Amino acid sequence: MIFVDAFAWLFDPLNWTGSKSIPVRIGVHLLYCLGAVLGASAIAVPLGLFVGHSGRGGLLLVGGSNALRALPTLGLVTFLYLVAGGGQIGVLIGLIVLAVPPILAGTYAGIQDVDRGVVDAARGMGMTDAQRLWRVELPNALPLLVGGLRNATLQVVATASVAAYVGIETLGRPLLDGLRVLDYGQFVGGAVLIALLAVLLDVLLALAGKLVVPRGLRLSAKPRRRVKQVEVGGSTA
Repeated sequence: MIFVDAFAWLFDPLNWTGSKSIPVRIGVHLLYCLGAVLGASAIAVPLGLFVGHSGRGGLLLVGGSNALRALPTLGLVTFLYLVAGGGQIGVLIGLIVLAVPPILAGTYAGIQDVDRGVVDAARGMGMTDAQRLWRVELPNALPLLVGGLRNATLQVVATASVAAYVGIETLGRPLLDGLRVLDYGQFVGGAVLIALLAVLLDVLLALAGKLVVPRGLRLSAKPRRRVKQVEVGGSTA
């Protein structure tokens, strides 16, 4: 029954028109998500590259990243909203803070995961530190870096819903309105929209990852088939 009500709410024409319609809320939700992921990437990617390449501050980076993950989402967003004097910039800063850890972890882990033999070979060829970073380490780190971006995006899509608590018309608004008036069809409908948006963005990022990650790295990341050696007359085949 609840899903029938959710279906009715989703396809009600009244919910698709006006300043507080579903398309408008999707647009606002996407805008905050895009701003948060871009802002977090501007902070986390350079920091992860530096720490991963230089090896300095790795312990501090891991500890700080774990501390940020432990922050309560609603409390942080509400606190920064109030500190910013009720401005929307406070909500955006809160989302950026929450998006930094997965991007930072993916970038750092990607650099650290690069085969040291490859790096040593590049050094032996006379490459400078900057050349090794940009031409060897970064391309090899792209699979994990893109994975960090995907994780951050999924987290931000879910977290942006709490912005509705401070009056911003994201997709969290149907959840709040549905709970307030016990309209569970609206509540489930809003949850479905958030889930669909998260899946869509994840698929788009996965496709983008296939475009930016070199094909050789994608192939090497697949599990290799183990070939069983069979002894034939004292030899192997």
